[in-house]
Amino acid sequence: MRDLTPDRLRTDDAGNGLLLAPDAVLTPEGLMDHYAAVVAGDTFRAVGPAERLEREYPHLSAVRLPGHVLMPGFVDAHHHLTQSFGAALAFGEPSEIFRRVWVPLEGALDEEAVYVAAKLAALESLRGGFTTVAEAGSRAPVDVELTAAATRDAGIRCVLGLVCNDVDGDTDSTLAGAEKHLARYGTEELIHPSLAVSVPEAASERTLRRTARLAAEARAVVQIHVNEHLAGVERSLVQHGLRPLEYLYEVGALGPQLLAAHATLLTPRELTLLADSGAAVSYNPVASAWKGNAVAPATAMAERGIRFGLGTDGTRGDGFRLAEAAEFAQRLAYGLATGDSSCGAGWTWLEHGSGGGADAVGLAARTGRIAAGAAADFLLVDVSGPETALSWDLPWELVRRGNRDQIAAVFVAGRLRLWRGWPVDWDGPALVRRAVGLAEEVMRRAPVTRVHPTSMEARTRR
Repeated sequence: MRDLTPDRLRTDDAGNGLLLAPDAVLTPEGLMDHYAAVVAGDTFRAVGPAERLEREYPHLSAVRLPGHVLMPGFVDAHHHLTQSFGAALAFGEPSEIFRRVWVPLEGALDEEAVYVAAKLAALESLRGGFTTVAEAGSRAPVDVELTAAATRDAGIRCVLGLVCNDVDGDTDSTLAGAEKHLARYGTEELIHPSLAVSVPEAASERTLRRTARLAAEARAVVQIHVNEHLAGVERSLVQHGLRPLEYLYEVGALGPQLLAAHATLLTPRELTLLADSGAAVSYNPVASAWKGNAVAPATAMAERGIRFGLGTDGTRGDGFRLAEAAEFAQRLAYGLATGDSSCGAGWTWLEHGSGGGADAVGLAARTGRIAAGAAADFLLVDVSGPETALSWDLPWELVRRGNRDQIAAVFVAGRLRLWRGWPVDWDGPALVRRAVGLAEEVMRRAPVTRVHPTSMEARTRR
């Protein structure tokens, strides 16, 4: 691979495509040694044994990738792209920081800041192996197209949420905006429209029902924060006499179109509601550790056939560390108490970090797998280093020992987007420098309130 350059990973002007021949390919059927993949346009034309594909495509010169695995890109099932300027503000803070941190921060963003913040988050995600992110909706007072433009320009696939809260607003205009949003991005290559409600009590019953129907008709998802914190569960009980998922079921908003973010603190009945309705969950293990009250019972959801993906919630854009956190959190929260030393056997977290995530965000037919006809959203991962070279069970090793430094190349829609951690067709370092300056300006005017001091201040006090 030392002599491999980004130019060798680009399709030619005639559109003949690429024949990539790594040591192994991670397919929906498992890890396949001596497999290859043909990329043509934005999709996989063929995936199969390398010898066979080289015979069937003699006009393509195989790009040999010794010591590498070709695997699906990770799917971040829950992100807040416009919060990237304040990602570290959550450290050490008690739960439910949206009132003190996120609402003031996003309210202080202007158009340039929204674009730069979203593109910065997209760059971090690509560097961490994510080829798709689900943006749960921003409170910034600007057109959502700025977030779309940022992800489009960065080269990442985005499920773009439009916030449809209407408790304090006009329901008719909210629903009209939802229909317009679904139509506006309905035919884009990289932008996939979605609707969003912050929490169930932020929208009227009419809007919850109607957004569910609109999304189902458009084959899109409605993203709603559900059971993220104990306070949210208790607010629902006080206001409606029902827990959040029970309330969504009661008003007719629970179904396959729902993407429930977090879904911790689930009762047996709520697990049954999820299983019976076909709703999906974004399991966000790092967010649970950093700012939550509980860990979603993901192994129980997997056993019951509940659809779920893995989400960062904007904590850190590293797919391998997210997969490791998903397994680690399950083992601490549930496995230790039951003697479950496997907790998903490794493959669960890779699968739900890619194909399962694509299904959860409504893109199962498009991405999340290495297969003929699927979008060519994939990673080339170097497994020749000391972390994974002595391999006995590579999927497990990728979960527990893999890291983003091993990602040699990131492809989205058949195009090479990142090489060795940086974009190949736009200036990543320049964006980072601009983000540093803008973030300082935004923080000076954002009325953010923190409870916990900075780490050095806390050290001084002790």
